[in-house]
Amino acid sequence: MPISAVRHVRKMRGGAQGQLLEADDGHWYVVKFRNNPQHPRVLINELVAAALLDYLKIAVPPTALVRVEPEFLRANPEMQFTIGGKPVPVQPGWHFGSRYPGDPARTPVYDYLPDALLDSVANLADFRAILVFDQWVSNIDGRQSVFYRARVRRENSGPGSAAFIARMIDHGFAFNGPNWTFIDSPHQGLYPRHSVYASVRSEEDFEPWLGQVVHFPEEVIDRAWKSIPPNWIEGEEAALEELLERLYERRAEVPRLIECCRQSRSNPFPNWR
Repeated sequence: MPISAVRHVRKMRGGAQGQLLEADDGHWYVVKFRNNPQHPRVLINELVAAALLDYLKIAVPPTALVRVEPEFLRANPEMQFTIGGKPVPVQPGWHFGSRYPGDPARTPVYDYLPDALLDSVANLADFRAILVFDQWVSNIDGRQSVFYRARVRRENSGPGSAAFIARMIDHGFAFNGPNWTFIDSPHQGLYPRHSVYASVRSEEDFEPWLGQVVHFPEEVIDRAWKSIPPNWIEGEEAALEELLERLYERRAEVPRLIECCRQSRSNPFPNWR
């Protein structure tokens, strides 16, 4: 559901120079803008990836189209990029928002956990899931995730206890970023700290996601296309159609790509025999 920005919170790190905004739905969003310093295509990549990840049920933040009105920009002059040492204003219109996990004044969010805490993250399986996805979509960016504490109810337990949760973020460089091509590499999608893959002992440990990708429904990809605002893809229609056709065709390649990860010099799956 489209929403509108109502308060600027702060600038965020990263090449797209996104910013944290509060929206009129009562949530906060890390917003990447269409005229960001990387390329307008990274927003299309984010939106397509969000639709695919939603189908695969991988742990990512909810996303939304966030409208930034001219009046909001006038009231918040810090809404700008720095390109070549010069300020460039954000353009009004629809932009891509990734929901922040709670009130930023109350919810600490970390992009790093020490090993002693990383091993106890409640949803480590999602690192296996996102590797399948990143290999499929040729995400050339390093695998990024954030962590926060939340109450988790485990099977056959009571009301639950506090634990760290991982959320997979930043998919603007899927499809080889703005190049809209596919590059196969055994290192794509690998989280740099391989302890998250300690439970991998066979290809079966990448299920159900591997099977879901191999048999991915074409209609979900079609819905992803239709979710993109028309002015984002004006003049790009043919290129995007070709990209999504190639994405659909490469589904069957993903098991081989995972095997290539295992056979790489830096084999991240030491317990896979």
